[in-house]
Amino acid sequence: TDLSLGRILTLLERLGDPQKRLPPVIHVAGTNGKGSTIAFMRAILEAAGLSVHVYTSPHLVRFNERIRLGRPGGGRFVDEAVLVEALERCERANKGDAITFFEITTSAAFLLFSEHKADVLLLEVGLGGRFDTTNVIDHPACAVVTPVSLDHAEYLGDTVTKIAGEKAGIFKRGAPAVIAPQEPEPTAVLEAAAERAGASR
Repeated sequence: TDLSLGRILTLLERLGDPQKRLPPVIHVAGTNGKGSTIAFMRAILEAAGLSVHVYTSPHLVRFNERIRLGRPGGGRFVDEAVLVEALERCERANKGDAITFFEITTSAAFLLFSEHKADVLLLEVGLGGRFDTTNVIDHPACAVVTPVSLDHAEYLGDTVTKIAGEKAGIFKRGAPAVIAPQEPEPTAVLEAAAERAGASR
């Protein structure tokens, strides 16, 4: 697996950089609890009357579950025809270059999120953080790391501290870093990384 952001950045540029035209993004990484954290946040934000885009993976039954388009009164999973049209636009823009499934589908999601108005986007990391396809967001409103444990060791490292270092790659200057309760080792790594990145408290 080539863990880098080059391919998706090239494709997004050809699509007009939709990742730069999104509503405020809450970026969520971690090993355990990403999905439930996003579900809680969506429920809270929608109860407050906000419209909320959501990007999660994997899906349980249909791919459409990964892309929820926000609207007043509660979002809906992306419509089949709308999704297919966005994927076709991404495929045309990619011009046959090498691309992964997650890269092209994330590009389609960003395209849709940029074209449909919402108050906030809840964005779940696919794998790791630092080189994850979703980590093309330069200025998230907030970056969240849920509890970290051993996962995808073949890509992220064989210790919890190495994995925490990868997850911490979503921290950005000026964006609050929210760190869920962790074991002492990942806590130290995440706090140091947030400090280095200039994340606000």
